[in-house]
Amino acid sequence: MLAWLSPGGLGRAGPVEVTGGASASAYRSVTGALADAPSWAAAALEAATEGTLVILGALLLWAAWTAVRRKDARGVAGAVLTGLGTVVAYAGSEALKLVVDEERPCRALDAGAESVAECPGVGDWSFPSNHATLAAGLAVGLAVLRPRLAVVTLPLAGAAALLRVLVGVHYPHDVLAGATLGGAVVAAVLLVFWPAAQGAASRLGRLRRDDAGLMSHDRGGGPVVDAQPRQKGAHVGFDRSLHHMQSPGDLTVGQTGAEKGEYVSFPGGEGRDPVTGSGTPTGQGAGSRGGEVRDDPGRDPR
Repeated sequence: MLAWLSPGGLGRAGPVEVTGGASASAYRSVTGALADAPSWAAAALEAATEGTLVILGALLLWAAWTAVRRKDARGVAGAVLTGLGTVVAYAGSEALKLVVDEERPCRALDAGAESVAECPGVGDWSFPSNHATLAAGLAVGLAVLRPRLAVVTLPLAGAAALLRVLVGVHYPHDVLAGATLGGAVVAAVLLVFWPAAQGAASRLGRLRRDDAGLMSHDRGGGPVVDAQPRQKGAHVGFDRSLHHMQSPGDLTVGQTGAEKGEYVSFPGGEGRDPVTGSGTPTGQGAGSRGGEVRDDPGRDPR
């Protein structure tokens, strides 16, 4: 795709000037329509081109912060990889500029194709568009990370690319190439590195993974909730007091314990449920004895 959109330039001593073809014609049509626009329109369009990147960047920061607050390892890893992939795509865009050396359309074309914005200086090449690369990279990453945001991020990326043509500093093929580069690089980075990055984020930041916590028995210390594999010392929180738990006998529904600090035993190895009298108690490991749930006022049940 990039090779097909490229105007050439590899091996040439001087810059490439695109003066004909569909892309140059589209550029003339767009900039000609804005030739009589008021002076404030140029400033508004230039601000809008930067504003799209600011909004996309803010959305990525919001997604990352939300994932951190929720201790979501997958979300944190995806946000970090989206940012890194966008940076890599930008570096690739700059490298391509140095290889292709395509002159800006506001200098290569005749006076009838004047740009609304100020034309960048000599040596600031046109192919591909850095703005389109950044916008597409952020938009695609956010769309993969938070699919519901696709209805916002993808149109914003399209607007960022179109605005670079409207202000007169890029050909249409420049922004198409930039968008292709940015989106493809970020998508590839997520596809290849997301699982490994999720595991690293989970270990380094003690963030939860997608799987739910599992009940287990912590070496005779009582049932605990393991938020992560092999995690020790986690606590079980109950919405109701343990005073309302029934003993193994045939108590009536709602009967409370006789006194505070009552214990409910989990006799290991007997394969009996403390309430129903049958089945293996939840969270009781095979062969472990003496596990119990205790109501310790002021502390988490252990």
